[in-house]
Amino acid sequence: SHMENWLSDEEEEAWRSWITATRQLYAHLGQEMHDEFGLSIGDYEILVRLSEGPEQRLRMSKLAKLTLASRSRLSHQIDRMEKAGLVRREANPDDRRGLFAVLTPQGETALKEAAPFHVDGVRRNVFDILTKQELATVATVSRKVLAQLESS
Repeated sequence: SHMENWLSDEEEEAWRSWITATRQLYAHLGQEMHDEFGLSIGDYEILVRLSEGPEQRLRMSKLAKLTLASRSRLSHQIDRMEKAGLVRREANPDDRRGLFAVLTPQGETALKEAAPFHVDGVRRNVFDILTKQELATVATVSRKVLAQLESS
């Protein structure tokens, strides 16, 4: 029977609280970001990734991988961000099909304003309430889960 595959009460509680906490945290930080700067958390993540790219640019295919977005979803998001002046698309001179997303000066300014606010939100809602030991445990657990996903 499948019964022995079911989660124990302890496993069920841990799983649900982890999922709920991470979802609510993401939603809360996203709402704060949107209220304060008109940026979605997805916009913010793209600004961060581009700011870290060589010459503040990344291939669209690479950006899709980094943000775990489908190519079409990312394309729509970049459309919106381009209209807002935060990014621009640029053709890759070496590859006619390969488009780059590039951080604009306006996008860089938006990121510089939003980043300290975001970090403060993460600090208040996560790091300020965890002990050093709890923080180390979260890091270990997250790395183990990621390693498992990457190996499968």
